Amino acid sequence: MKNIKLTIAFAAAVLTLAGCNLFSSKKADSAAQQTVSDPLVSVTTVHRQSVEQKKVYTSTVQANVINNIAPQSVGRILQINTEVGEFVTKGQVLAVMDANTLIQAKLKMKNDSTELTRLKALHEAGALSQSDYDNVKLAYEVSKRNYDNLLENTVLKSPIDGVITARNYDKGDMYSMSMPLFTVQQIVPVKLYIGVSESEYTKVKPGQKVTLTVEAFPGTTFDGEVIRLYPIIDASTHTFKVEIRVANRYKTLRPGMFAKVTLTFGTNNSIVVPDNAIVKQAGTGDRFVYVYNPADSTVDFRKVVLGVQKGTEVEILEGLSDGEQVVTAGQIRLKDEIKVRLNEE
Repeated sequence: MKNIKLTIAFAAAVLTLAGCNLFSSKKADSAAQQTVSDPLVSVTTVHRQSVEQKKVYTSTVQANVINNIAPQSVGRILQINTEVGEFVTKGQVLAVMDANTLIQAKLKMKNDSTELTRLKALHEAGALSQSDYDNVKLAYEVSKRNYDNLLENTVLKSPIDGVITARNYDKGDMYSMSMPLFTVQQIVPVKLYIGVSESEYTKVKPGQKVTLTVEAFPGTTFDGEVIRLYPIIDASTHTFKVEIRVANRYKTLRPGMFAKVTLTFGTNNSIVVPDNAIVKQAGTGDRFVYVYNPADSTVDFRKVVLGVQKGTEVEILEGLSDGEQVVTAGQIRLKDEIKVRLNEE
């Protein structure tokens, strides 16, 4: 009887130990399964770097000067000496109008000049009063101004070096004063205007260098400089106008071309992160990163303020500290304060 009791006790002890081992095994398996199910992420350590503060603005190339060439009054066009697309120099004759009125004015000016010369001798000899001499002199000056004005409006010359961008009449047409005969645009140099944020007002100075590109010449960069800053801020956009001049010595840039202008404001010592670490929150313009905490293997969902783009990296103005680790891959399964596993590859 005693042996039977011992046997039963021993069997009970074995069963109890087996149950404990089974429970411990299940608990370990559950913990291991939970660890394996934690999201797998890649992280990188971020540091401060010198970041050049560049901003890109869109603009349109414009002629430095635009002149519309036309006579002062209606008249017949006798000659057309140039065509659209031709480059002209300052003082070059572009067209000649009917000269009848000019000829009459020239004859009157010559008569007045002859009369002035004759009466000048009499005045010097004391045979002509000062008032009579002054009247004759004034008549000559008026006729000369009239002749010079008619000459300028009969023989039409280019006031600038430029290119003919419009011709609205043909030889023999009657100029009707509805449109100019020609439009001449100076394209050496050219100018552009950009709208810069008022927060950058103290950072832009005349003489500051810029670079620009145009779609017509991919891969080519043109150098320019800031010529002037307009003195008022647009209340609706909170920007101010900046005028930029490009030498355009080879006449490559043409008015109307779409351009991207890069303006540099100096450098910042800022945190820089890979752009694939940035997470955009749906429905907002806010940007976030997941910051890895090595102490407990969790991540924080942290809002950041972006600066300039630097290749495949982005400047962070607010939200991160030097030496922190950010998640660069595996964000799709993450949420705030979740445990993660690091990808060791």
